[in-house]
Amino acid sequence: MADDTRAHVFVSGKVQGVYYRANTRDAAEEHGVEGWVRNLRDGRVEAVFEGAEDAVESMVEWCHEGSPAARVEGVDVEYGDPEGVEGFEVRR
Repeated sequence: MADDTRAHVFVSGKVQGVYYRANTRDAAEEHGVEGWVRNLRDGRVEAVFEGAEDAVESMVEWCHEGSPAARVEGVDVEYGDPEGVEGFEVRR
């Protein structure tokens, strides 16, 4: 669809060990967004969201808060064209 977009997101702060990935998956499913989320070795969380622009933007905004136990310090986002990701998965 013409209004679909992709957001590649890097979240820093206390975002590992606080169910950030599981909560991201749940929020993405609620918003009807495709993609994935994973922990990075440097302590950040990386995620990709694909779908309708408004739904993807809602997920980017959600990342600023994250899971209840998270303390988000920063969210970096790069936007691009969707690559056809299907479903939403938590990667290891």
